[in-house]
Amino acid sequence: MGSISQATFITFIFYMVVLLAFGLYAYFKTKDLSDYVLGGRKLGGATAALSAGASDMSSWLLLGLPGAIYVGGMSEIWIAVGLAIGAYLNWQFLAKRLRLFTEKAKDSITIPDFFENRFEDSSKVLRVISAIVILVFFTFYSSSGLVAGALLFQSSFGMGYTEALWIGALVIVSYTFVGGFLAVSWSDLFQGTLMFLALVIVPVVAITEIGGWNETVQAIGQIDTAYLDAFQGVGFIAMISLLAWGLGYFGQPHIITRFMAIKSTKELPKAQAIGMTWMILSLFGAVFTGLAGLAYFSEFGPAGTALPENQEETVFILFTQLLMNEWVAGFLIAAILSAIMSTIDSQLLVSSSALAEDFYKPFFRKKASQKELMWVGRIGVLLIAFIAILLAYNPESSVLELVSYAWAGFGSAFGPVLLLALFWRRMTRNGALTGMIVGGLTVIIWAELERIVGWFGVSAESFNEIAFFSLYEIIPGFILAGLAAIIVSLAGKEPSKTIQAQFDEVKQLSDELK
Repeated sequence: MGSISQATFITFIFYMVVLLAFGLYAYFKTKDLSDYVLGGRKLGGATAALSAGASDMSSWLLLGLPGAIYVGGMSEIWIAVGLAIGAYLNWQFLAKRLRLFTEKAKDSITIPDFFENRFEDSSKVLRVISAIVILVFFTFYSSSGLVAGALLFQSSFGMGYTEALWIGALVIVSYTFVGGFLAVSWSDLFQGTLMFLALVIVPVVAITEIGGWNETVQAIGQIDTAYLDAFQGVGFIAMISLLAWGLGYFGQPHIITRFMAIKSTKELPKAQAIGMTWMILSLFGAVFTGLAGLAYFSEFGPAGTALPENQEETVFILFTQLLMNEWVAGFLIAAILSAIMSTIDSQLLVSSSALAEDFYKPFFRKKASQKELMWVGRIGVLLIAFIAILLAYNPESSVLELVSYAWAGFGSAFGPVLLLALFWRRMTRNGALTGMIVGGLTVIIWAELERIVGWFGVSAESFNEIAFFSLYEIIPGFILAGLAAIIVSLAGKEPSKTIQAQFDEVKQLSDELK
C-alpha cells in the first residue's frame, strides 16, 4: 500500500485531463446563471438518470457501503434495500410533478426559488431559511466527500492525510468552478458508467481470487455465521432505521435538481428505467465487494489477516491495489474518485447557487447581471469547499457518519415540505416554513440527544438502554416536519386563489401526461 505504478499513475492522470476537458467545454456553453445551476433544462433522459445516480451514490457506494458490510455483514443490507425503494418512489411520484411545477412557478431554478414562487412569499423568509438548510447540511455532506478523497489519495499515493485532503479538494473543486451544471452532468454520465463497471469488475475478480462463491461463503462462515444472516442482530428499531434511509430521497437538492433539469417529462420513463437499473446493480456490486472483503481479509482468506481498525472503508481501494493489473488499477482508482467527485461537485454547485440566487441577488444586488451572478456562484464553490475542508481535517472522520447526518438533515427539512407543496392544494407558506425548521432542528437535536440529556445528569449507559433513542434521526425529523407543516397550514388561512389556480394547472398537466 502507498505505492503506485507508472501505468496506474498515467491512467489516473488521463482521467483527470478528460474531466478538465468537460469543464472547459461546458465553460463556453454556459451563458447565464440558469445554465450554470440547471443547464438550461436541456438534459436528456440517460444523462439525467446517470447524473442523478452518480450524484446520489458517491463515495458511500464504493467506500461506505462495502465498509459497512465488511464490519456488520449482511445485516447492513437493509440500507441498500431502503435506498432502492426510496429512489424508485422518488422517480415515480416526485420527478414529473417537480419538473412541471418548477417551470410553471416562474421558471424556478433552485429549491429555495421554487418555495418562494410556489407560495408567493414576498418576505423572502422561505428562500432564506431553505438556503440556510442547504448551506449547513451540504457543508457536512461535502466534507464527507473530501474525507473519502483524502482516504483515496492517502492509500493510493502514500500521502499524509492532510496533504491528501488538500490535493483531493483541489482536483474536485477545479472543474466544478469552471464548468458549472453542464460540466457536472456530463462528467456524471462518464463517472456513473465508470463506477458501474468498477462495481462489476472488483467483486467478480475478488471472489474468483478467493476460489469462487462457495469458498467465499465458507470463509465468512468460519469467521462467524452471523455475517451471512441479514436478520442477525437487527432488531425492529435497527431495521426501521436502516430502511428509513429511503425517506431521504425526497429532500436531496443535488438529486432532485436533475428532475428539474430534464428537457421534457417525456424523457422521465426512460430516465427512471436507466437510473433504477444502474442503481440496483451497483448496490449489488457494493454488497458483494464488502462480503468478498470479509472473506479475503481474514485468517481464512488469501490475506491471512483482518484489516486494521478504522481501515474498513478502504476495502475497495485495497482490492484495486492487490488484485488488478496496473492499467486496470488506474482505471479503478479513477472510478473511486468518480464516485467522490460526482456527488461533491453537485453539492458545491447547489450550495453556490443558494449563495448567488438566494442571498446575493435578493439582498445585495437585485439588478446583478447574469455574468456577475455566475462569478458569485463560482466564488461560493471555493468558500464552501474551504469550510468543508476544515470539517474534514479529522482523519478519524467516517464517510458513512457524515453522509448519514447530512442525508437526514435534507430528508427531514425538505422532504415532507416538498411532497406537500407538490401534492397538497391546502399547503401554506407558514406551513412550509414551520415544517422546514422543525425537520432541520429535529435532526440536529436528535443527533446530539445523548449529550443534551447528559446535561441533566442522565448517563450514557442509561440513555443507550432506551432503544427508541437509537432511531435514525430522519424518522422523527420526517414525521414531525410533516405534522408541523400540515397543522400550521390547516390552522391558517387558505392559500390565495392564484396559488390554488397554479396548483390546479400543474395537477391537470400532470394528470394529462399519465
